Amino acid sequence: MSKANLLRRLAIAPLPLPYGWYALPLRLIAGFGFMEHGYAKLVRGPDAFIGILHAIGMPFADLLGWATIVIELLGGLMIFVGAFVPVASVPMIVVLLVAIFTVHLPYGFSSIKLMSYDAAGAHFGQPGYETDLLYLACLLALCVGGAGPLSLDGWLSKRRNA
Repeated sequence: MSKANLLRRLAIAPLPLPYGWYALPLRLIAGFGFMEHGYAKLVRGPDAFIGILHAIGMPFADLLGWATIVIELLGGLMIFVGAFVPVASVPMIVVLLVAIFTVHLPYGFSSIKLMSYDAAGAHFGQPGYETDLLYLACLLALCVGGAGPLSLDGWLSKRRNA
């Protein structure tokens, strides 16, 4: 294959890969990200997160705090392994929308706001809703396009069709 022909094949999406492989990096990063956020809330102590929910005026803060932790941990794991992705995505999307409208919206779009830099290092402002939208896009893409190869959903689908 000539260099020009190879460049033409690699310059236009989709790349010459088997269908569905786009889902693997989306699943891994979105699933891991959710699990990490849930784990951080658990390690810091659920009461700290529940206190934040109380402070911003969320009703049923105790219930919502624990529900968020469980959704992030279990939902993240389900996305990570590609299990029942559309079902797992619904509560995860709700968590993201609540985070956008109750916490991140006043700080604008950008997730990274470099405020200053000194001998102690970089100092950042409050994050906006950019990262939440990226997670939403990952979940929606996985719901529409499927969990892809190396997923429990894919394995169950092949087994059902066999």
